[in-house]
Amino acid sequence: MLIGAHVSPAGGPAKAVERGVEKHCRAIQIFNQNPRAWKPTVYSDEQVAAFREAMARSDVDALLIHAVYLLNCASDDDEIRSKSLTSLIASLRAGAALGAHAVVLHPGSAKAGEVRPAIERAGATIREALAESEGCALHLENTAGTGGTLGRSFEELAALFDAAGGDARLGLCLDSCHLFASGFDIRTAKGLSSVLDDCIAEVGPNRLGSLHLNDSQTPLGANRDRHANVGEGELGDDGCAAFLSEPRFEGLPCVLETPGEDRKGPTAEEIEHCVTLRERGLAARR
Repeated sequence: MLIGAHVSPAGGPAKAVERGVEKHCRAIQIFNQNPRAWKPTVYSDEQVAAFREAMARSDVDALLIHAVYLLNCASDDDEIRSKSLTSLIASLRAGAALGAHAVVLHPGSAKAGEVRPAIERAGATIREALAESEGCALHLENTAGTGGTLGRSFEELAALFDAAGGDARLGLCLDSCHLFASGFDIRTAKGLSSVLDDCIAEVGPNRLGSLHLNDSQTPLGANRDRHANVGEGELGDDGCAAFLSEPRFEGLPCVLETPGEDRKGPTAEEIEHCVTLRERGLAARR
């Protein structure tokens, strides 16, 4: 498992690698554009070369690009959906240029509308984005189920894959906090294994591609997306150890999106704690 963190790309993507190295990351995740603005970032040839050189010199083995939260591929507002499409295409093209493992996307929200038409709208947007890009995978992230967000269940995720055309570049990013908030009890190795069995039965055996490890501030099934630092929430150290040591997660990038002690994100100490928890989890499975 490639354990790492979401880091800032301020100053260019090569700087994100430096920040990842400082935190002892094996994987990093970035936003490829200002998360509060619609204008996509296009990296220059020099920025791409500097990033690839920084990666080659580092122990960071994987990059995830997280599409910004402004996107709603399922919107019934044509302007929002058009902006979401433009941004998603830019993210996928950036991912291809930088050699990213994948772009991670929150599938969208039906808001107060019906879910099935929203899934079809999201699928059409995603399908077009894939057609207008090449080379980089797109991982749909499961959601906590707040409001009308899509992807709260494996059935919805499977429907989204189908609506998007079932492209081989489509994959799944599983978030531990979102799973728990959606009612999946993953606090034990046995519970997590059962949940994964159900997941694979619905979405297929080859879709799982990346992970987010976040503890949850809220109880099982609360449908609220509130991240806690590793071991400090409802999952606790035992639940996080089970997640980190799951055999079917072996080799996948696993990124922390936790608030950190000072609300500045994951620290090197928290990542080291995850390495320790993973070893504990593996020992318990032997």
